[in-house]
Order: sequence, then structure tokens, then C-alpha cells
Amino acid sequence: MAGDTKLDTYLDTQISEVRKKVGDKKVLLALSGGVDSSVCASLLSKAIPGQLSCIFVDHGFMRLNEGDQIEQVFSKYKLCFIRVNAQKRFLARLKDVSDPETKRKVIGEEFIRVFEEEAAKLGDIQFLAQGTIYPDIAESGGKHGKTIKSHHNVGGLPANLAFSGLVEPLAGLYKDEVRVLGRKLGLPAFLVNRQPFPGPGLAVRVMGEVTEEKLDILRKADAIVREELDRTKRRPDQYFALLTGTRSVGVKGDNRTYDYVIAIRAVITDNFMTCEYAPLSHRILSCMSLRITGEIPAVSRVVYDITSKPPATVEWE
Repeated sequence: MAGDTKLDTYLDTQISEVRKKVGDKKVLLALSGGVDSSVCASLLSKAIPGQLSCIFVDHGFMRLNEGDQIEQVFSKYKLCFIRVNAQKRFLARLKDVSDPETKRKVIGEEFIRVFEEEAAKLGDIQFLAQGTIYPDIAESGGKHGKTIKSHHNVGGLPANLAFSGLVEPLAGLYKDEVRVLGRKLGLPAFLVNRQPFPGPGLAVRVMGEVTEEKLDILRKADAIVREELDRTKRRPDQYFALLTGTRSVGVKGDNRTYDYVIAIRAVITDNFMTCEYAPLSHRILSCMSLRITGEIPAVSRVVYDITSKPPATVEWE
């Protein structure tokens, strides 16, 4: 789907279908503050005003300062906004878990458990809304495809989901179309243009077992990557840092170090179904590397991922 006219038609159709499906019932949305869930929240608040409750589950895997920013934005909207601080709960569930598929499904199940608990406090809420978009469905197997990786809002849903139905108004759109739709709905530019972020957050950008120490290191490195690339005139479509499962020998001052390796990922894509790595200049790569190794003592080496999709995916896990 392309073009403003088709997106206008899509918006009108989804508003009509949501109203028909939901009726006068209440809807609970998993609001992460990312592009997809934010656009979903805006669409639903327009389709069923007064019937939407948005729960922001702060699982502890957000980017630097992102949790507070999300609360500041959405607490001003005319909807029921609830922030759940569940950082310790999620970390406990991921203790000794290293397999990426297991991490995604554990986080997905824990998300739903939190929703069920919060829904019970809110009263009779029968529908769960999700910001699922078409690539999520395709990569999770869809109806006919093979599973590449399970997204927390597709592959991780438990069998005994305590809601009578799902509402997924963005399931027919690609990421670029979701951004356009968000602008049509009046969302602020900084939110609509936010970098894509996986539902499990930094948990799938930390290779291997997730710990609080690793998350803190990655938040700082990722912030540096985004700061530097945000300044460029022609930015890649997605860029971020990840903490590899490797340590490397280094030298700081007169001392030998054996610290973490940070990888930088930056890609160019139209629809995120395929991508090419972004040919960043050596000047920018050098700047990011110097800042990361200089400002984060626990990092000794920085590498750049030059793999396209396929054979790789955008995310490493």
C-alpha cells in the first residue's frame, strides 16, 4: 500500500472495523512508546474514545531515559495511562536464559501476565490491542511462512490468554506506512520518527544472558550511536548499538583490559523486509568508537556490522 489516499482509506476502514468488533467494550493496549504502539494508541483513541486503557510496562529494557519520556508524552493524552515498573520481575524471569527465541517468548508471556493482572484491577476489559505490523507477522511465520524469529506480540502469546479477542489495526502496514499514518493522526514528529525498537527491547540487543550491568553499558553505547547519527544529513533508516557476547583484550593507559565488545548496526531499507548496511563514513565510525571506548570503561572494542538482510536480520537476536 502506498500513497496518502490509500492510507486515508486504510485509516477509515480500520476505524470502522475496530468499532464493529469492539462495540461498547473496553480495550487494553500494550503501549511501549515505540512508533507502532503509539500510532495504534492514537488510532484506537480516535475509533473508540473513552474505551481505551494504555499500560506501559517498564520492563527495564528501554533505551536511555526513554521510560520517563514516554510517561511525559502519554500522560497528557485523553486516555487511561498506567505505568508498571516491572524491571526486577523481568530480569528474574530471564536469569540464566541465553537463547534468543526463549528470551523473546519469556518476555512475551510475562508481558501478557502483567496485562492480565492490570486488567483485573481495571474491571471488565475484553480486548487486547497490539501494534503488530505486517513484517512482525511475516517473520513470525504468518499463515504460511516459516518462523524467522518470534515477536513478543505474535509468537510469545500464551495459550490461555485472558481476553476474548485481539485488536491489531496496523497488521496490514509496513513501518514506513505506519509513520505516515502517525503523522496523519497528529502524533508529534519526534515520536513518529523514533527509531524502530523491538518489543523485548534491549534484552535482544544483549547477546546471551541479560543482566543489569550489561543493560547499563548498552544504554550508554546506544545513546552515543544515536546522538552521532542523528546529526547526519542523510541518516540510515535504523541504527543502534548492541552488546555482543564477546570480551576482547585491550589497553587503557598502561593497563591490560579484557572488556566487552560493542557492535554498531545501521541499515538502509524501504520496508524492513530486506535491507542493506549503511555505508557510514570512517569519520563517523571513528567518532562513535572513540566516544564509546572513552566514555564507557567496560568496553574495549567497537565493530561495525556490514551484513545485509538476507542473509542476516536487522536485529542480531
